[in-house]
Amino acid sequence: MVSVWCAKFDSMPDVKLSIVKAFDVFCGVGGLSYGLQQAGISVSGGLDSDPSCRHAYTSNCEAAFIDQDIQQVNYQDIDRFFKNANIRILVGCAPCQPFSAHRRKAPKGEKDERWDLISEFQRIIAEGKPEVVSMENVPQLAKETVFAEFVERLEELGYFVSHKILNCAEFGVPQRRSRLVLLGSLLGPIRLPQPEHGTPPTVRQSIGYLPKLKDGTSCSEDRFHVCGSLSPLNLQRMKVSTPGGSWKTWPKPLLPECYKRQSGQTFSSVYGRMEWDKPAPTLTTQFLRYGTGRYGHPEQDRALTLREGALLQTFPPNYEFCSPSEPIVLATISRHIGNAVPPRLAQKIGNSILEHLGGKHE
Repeated sequence: MVSVWCAKFDSMPDVKLSIVKAFDVFCGVGGLSYGLQQAGISVSGGLDSDPSCRHAYTSNCEAAFIDQDIQQVNYQDIDRFFKNANIRILVGCAPCQPFSAHRRKAPKGEKDERWDLISEFQRIIAEGKPEVVSMENVPQLAKETVFAEFVERLEELGYFVSHKILNCAEFGVPQRRSRLVLLGSLLGPIRLPQPEHGTPPTVRQSIGYLPKLKDGTSCSEDRFHVCGSLSPLNLQRMKVSTPGGSWKTWPKPLLPECYKRQSGQTFSSVYGRMEWDKPAPTLTTQFLRYGTGRYGHPEQDRALTLREGALLQTFPPNYEFCSPSEPIVLATISRHIGNAVPPRLAQKIGNSILEHLGGKHE
């Protein structure tokens, strides 16, 4: 539990010692919660409807995990996790697939049911009016009516709201990942995290020390340092790929049929290798698959491993994504890692919140 001295705002008659606690809605495997804890904020629990996140969340964040659909939850179900706190922080990152560039190209009139999750988060906030709220999502959400309505409703409830699209590479994340970050406070104006000075961390700094692997193998010292197997054709493609390059330099027999047509020329960021001395591209839930992005290892003839993806998302090297007694399901864990808020960005969000509250730890 962390105590801080709250800054004095017009709405607060006296500066007082405050107990600060956070609760994480849509917590997943804990990227946001872990980062907030690294900043010094006590996170008492998280909510997610996917039970496969439970072990990772509870073992790494040491907080309660509530396996429930937010649509079946009221604020009172969460309030018990704020026991003794007079500064309550409610954070959440709703599943971002409905707002991704890919999903926004879906047929007109087709609506993903997960669009409603933003409204459900808004409902919980309205019911409990926690002192501070935060939300993180894909940049495309900023263009949607549901986000404008979310901000408008927060302001109607009395929140001072700040939001902006941030480049994670400017906040210590070795990845060109743009994210929409929102902070809201009932206590007064709240400032978003400020970019770090200097050059962003690189792929080499993040994963260059890991043991070498062959395609389709795993590391005996770290079972999460494991990669899927490439098809014989994709292995040939990998061998002729260069860091930062694309399929456009391949011999013609290796090209997929769709890329031989003019309409396929725009897909330039797939089937490529990452570059050692630059940040990685944005990791998606399919970063284990060489053909879905520039997810080839810079020099080894294979795609990324789970551990490499986790490190590029700034999870610590010992983060456990499933129980030692459970088999590793590559698709499930890569989805969890790709969906997560990078803990380093979450830590910066936590620092901004504590700065807003005064920042003096007891």
